[in-house]
Amino acid sequence: MQTETEGIVLRSVKTAAGRTMLLIFSQKYGKISVGTSLSDRNSKAKSSLAIRPFTYGRYELYKGREIYNLNGAETKKSFYSFGENLDKYINASIALELTEKVLTEEVPEPRIFSLLLEFLNAMEKRNKAFDTLLIAYEVKLLGLLGSMPVIDKCVICEKKLTKTAYFSIYDGGLICGDCDLELEKKFTENPHSQNLRRLIFKPGFDIVSTLRFFVEKPLSAFEKIALNESTAGELKEILREYFSYHLEVGPLKSESML
Repeated sequence: MQTETEGIVLRSVKTAAGRTMLLIFSQKYGKISVGTSLSDRNSKAKSSLAIRPFTYGRYELYKGREIYNLNGAETKKSFYSFGENLDKYINASIALELTEKVLTEEVPEPRIFSLLLEFLNAMEKRNKAFDTLLIAYEVKLLGLLGSMPVIDKCVICEKKLTKTAYFSIYDGGLICGDCDLELEKKFTENPHSQNLRRLIFKPGFDIVSTLRFFVEKPLSAFEKIALNESTAGELKEILREYFSYHLEVGPLKSESML
């Protein structure tokens, strides 16, 4: 079957006999594996840039029994310059790897595709506080995956929340101070449940307003917004635990570069 689609290269791996396996997040077919004999080191070939990670391109494909094969490629936009700034490169790499892990093979996700492309364009313009944009992307990604934590009320008693709230990974959202105290009692009485205690975070900032802002504002609104280092660090830890617990996303290799 001959076909074509726009896509974003998530990963590229060299294999035997000079072949390269690409993992492409395609607009039409979702996450797909694509084999090619093209080399990304041939600077004279127009298609060489199109098979590098961080490239948004148009891909002509032939669908075999198990994988797609690349017949031709055209670069629409390259974000390869991210490599010139280590912090930018790491945060963009985390976004690509996280996206790869939450996508199901060959299931179209056009809204996530648009969100990732919007993120890459916004990251290109950004000069600092790259992790704030990454946090915004992750929050919006949870929404599109149907896994958004409850932030408009206590997930346990449904009480309206004030600035003082806690985040329970296990319960899937924010909890009030009273419910946190009740859980503390249960954990104290039952030592075997202590592992759940680490899944309740007590942020040192107004998590209610902060998360609502991230949910309600479009990604473009974060072009000039930067969280302070402490708040960003806490939010990244909460989100990583949330992705791990609810979406079974394990440790990210990209984060080991931080």
